Amino acid sequence: MPPIAVEKSFCTTRQAATLLGVSVGTVQLWVESGLLQAWKTAGGHRRVLRDSVDSLLHKKPAAAVLSGPTVVIASSPRRMRIMVVEDDPSLLRLYETQLARWTIPMELTLMDNAISALLHMGRGGPDLLITDLHMPGMDGFGMLRVLNQSPEMARTKMVVVSGLDADEVKARGGVPTGVEVLAKPIPFAQLLSIAQGVARQVAN
Repeated sequence: MPPIAVEKSFCTTRQAATLLGVSVGTVQLWVESGLLQAWKTAGGHRRVLRDSVDSLLHKKPAAAVLSGPTVVIASSPRRMRIMVVEDDPSLLRLYETQLARWTIPMELTLMDNAISALLHMGRGGPDLLITDLHMPGMDGFGMLRVLNQSPEMARTKMVVVSGLDADEVKARGGVPTGVEVLAKPIPFAQLLSIAQGVARQVAN
């Protein structure tokens, strides 16, 4: 009888990074933030639970909203990368429709949950991130805290568009310094002004 192959229930940070398609630093950050479950060996080496890696790999936007990241591309040598994270399907489509009218050359990625957004950004962050705060699972607060610790996201402009008022945002821990908070209904004119400023920085 041939030997039975037994899969390990854990992997190294480098193996996890390879499986997820992100850097080792990103995996370490996700471990520290609790997005990935891990422990340290007696020698001080991290071991990541394979189940937590697999759960990230299999985490996809809901089929009713997106079958994967939706990307709208305008032809330009250097497109500004914009990501929108919003769990409401109708609002996500509204973003897609309205931003498609902008004359800014862009690459637009739509995500309906924070974990998929983090996984996508681990492979390359956007120039402008627009996110909701109140979402199931990991909410916008948690996602922004993780991103705020990532050196790779230092140049990303982060904007919150939320139905929560200022007192509610503060009561739930607030958002990192430098993150602009706008109120719903979605203020597309303000977002366009912000995007134009980011586009000028990208062009330079």
